[in-house]
Amino acid sequence: MNDTGHLYTDLAWLWPMWGDVATEYAHYCEHVTGLVRQYAKLPAATLLDIGCGGGKNVLNLKREFNVTGLDLSPAMLAQAKELNPECTFVQGDMRTFRLGRAFDAVLMDDAISHMNCRADFVAAFRTAYAHLNPGGVLLATPDVTIETFQQNKTTITQATRDGLDVVFVENVYDPDPTDEQYETTILYLIRDHGRLRIETEHWTMGIFSLDTWRYVLRETGFEVHEGLYNPGRDEYTVFACVKTR
Repeated sequence: MNDTGHLYTDLAWLWPMWGDVATEYAHYCEHVTGLVRQYAKLPAATLLDIGCGGGKNVLNLKREFNVTGLDLSPAMLAQAKELNPECTFVQGDMRTFRLGRAFDAVLMDDAISHMNCRADFVAAFRTAYAHLNPGGVLLATPDVTIETFQQNKTTITQATRDGLDVVFVENVYDPDPTDEQYETTILYLIRDHGRLRIETEHWTMGIFSLDTWRYVLRETGFEVHEGLYNPGRDEYTVFACVKTR
């Protein structure tokens, strides 16, 4: 099955319905802000959100930081700009972009999961490092690691808005546990005033062990700290990585 990108292109209009910006995103951003304040070796005023998507994290983080968002998808960036008109947004590839400026903090949330080979994974962290001031902090959260992956896990999320009823069915599956990839398949059940439309999505994602995360981050040059974030269902490892020089 070929990879698709509907959620970031023709189905991007569904993104505001998937995940509440005022609850789950706000809770995560409070955790991120606390870690920045804890580990930064400088007064952190600026933050770069790499893979910002539709700007839900930016909406919460801009209360504490001057936020710049970066994403590969023009459709998602358009949403982020509408939600956060006072913030700066840039289109770019997280593996290769260079903005010519540095920040006090960098966030790399679930977009890092799209780095589905070791070379891309390493490149993304090197890019983050290049955009941090000395003493700044990178916050990175794996969606899954080899240790936490649950084979054939299926998550169902429902949302209703303005005559639309949407069910997001997300399934993860690893056809070859010996490599560093897994598959995410999403089924969208979209009912527009009762009329059903069915769309599907398929992504090849990266999955690495916690030891690989630690090794790559340290080899990039970071001082690595890690802790746990538990929003109430699943538990995630969060890496707080300080650029020491």
